[in-house]
Amino acid sequence: MSILDLKTARAAAESAAPEPIRSTAAQDVASGGQPPWHRRPRVLWIAAALAVLLVSAVWLVYDWSQSSNVISLRRLETTTVRRGQFVQDVAARGTVIAAVSPTLFATAAGTVRYLVHAGDHVHKGQVLAIVASPLLRNEYQRQLATLNSMNAGLAEERVKLQEELLTSQQRANLDAVRMNAKLRDLQRAQAAWKLHVISEQSYEGAYDTFSIARLNFEHARENAHLARQQILLDLRTRTLARDAQALRVAELRSRMHALQVRSPVTGLVADIAQPDESYVAQNVPLVTVVDLSALAIQFQVAESLAGGITPGVPAAITLGGETVKGVVTDIAPSVRDGWVTGRLRFDGAPPPGLRQNEQASVRIILGQHANVLYMDRGAYIGPQTRFVYVVRGGEAVRVPVTFGAASIAEIQVLQGLTAGETVVISDPTRLHDAPEVKLSK
Repeated sequence: MSILDLKTARAAAESAAPEPIRSTAAQDVASGGQPPWHRRPRVLWIAAALAVLLVSAVWLVYDWSQSSNVISLRRLETTTVRRGQFVQDVAARGTVIAAVSPTLFATAAGTVRYLVHAGDHVHKGQVLAIVASPLLRNEYQRQLATLNSMNAGLAEERVKLQEELLTSQQRANLDAVRMNAKLRDLQRAQAAWKLHVISEQSYEGAYDTFSIARLNFEHARENAHLARQQILLDLRTRTLARDAQALRVAELRSRMHALQVRSPVTGLVADIAQPDESYVAQNVPLVTVVDLSALAIQFQVAESLAGGITPGVPAAITLGGETVKGVVTDIAPSVRDGWVTGRLRFDGAPPPGLRQNEQASVRIILGQHANVLYMDRGAYIGPQTRFVYVVRGGEAVRVPVTFGAASIAEIQVLQGLTAGETVVISDPTRLHDAPEVKLSK
């Protein structure tokens, strides 16, 4: 077949009439006038439900995005700012101790024998133990014999010194007599020389003899004075040596008496430090006695709260449900492990039946302020706090404040708050330091 033939066949096909396409008109049936699909009730209900779901979803997303600034009021601890009398106090833990609890020591080495047991009630002056010390007894006897010998020697020396004093005084007196005799000879020679009865040489010889006698008297008098001073000095030296020996003997006698260990107070035997019938060295503890009529309270307070505590500050002591008054008598100047130790005495008679090491609650009153703003402090508010959240309407607003003195449960308000306002005192980290936080019920 040639190209011409193909063109002829294509032209004949294009000139032929097209056949009609079969439709579905024969299958269509008239519906009787139904509304459009978008106005049908079922479609409207579905559209409304979808719209509600969409709005709810948008609200949930917005609420979720704002949930960090919304908190339930029930989850927060609040308090009200009040005006009135504010008591500044500090809480401390206390222990009943014996203010007078002397410990008795051995005055010499020896064997101790106890006459009491731990827990026994004793009276002042009662013998608690006896220490047998042969070394101390022998030393006492030796020093006492030395003292007696020194007393005898001092008495003998006093007699000898008095004899020497009398001898030197006698020499001075004799020289005084000789001087007076020579003076009379000189006076007679002088009268005879004026009458030219004797020669000038005899007169001058009498004068020289008197001068020698006068010099001898003066020297004898000075020697007697020096001898007296020397005698008194020797006597004083020997007396001082004797007195020193007497003091040594008195000390040994006191230690001998102290071998009988006596109670210095009326109270209770708290501790027996050594085994009975045992050898003890000098200055070791033997027994401790507690004076039950002089009990005190030893307290410990945190370092940050101890600044205003001084001797004389009043306190309230709670023992076994009973509260009594007390006074601070001592406060330690040092800090140990973050605590400061002090001591209280009872302001009056202590409660009956107290026992040593009994625990007590102590409330130290540092001061009272009238007509001031104050509120409960909670666990997260202190004098260093600078911001708090105040409930205003349905929000908690962050407000700058200045606090003053603090007590156990309350704190003084200086600036930033007014009476009647509600303040959040729970953990502020829940509010994330936001300037405003919405509150839900």
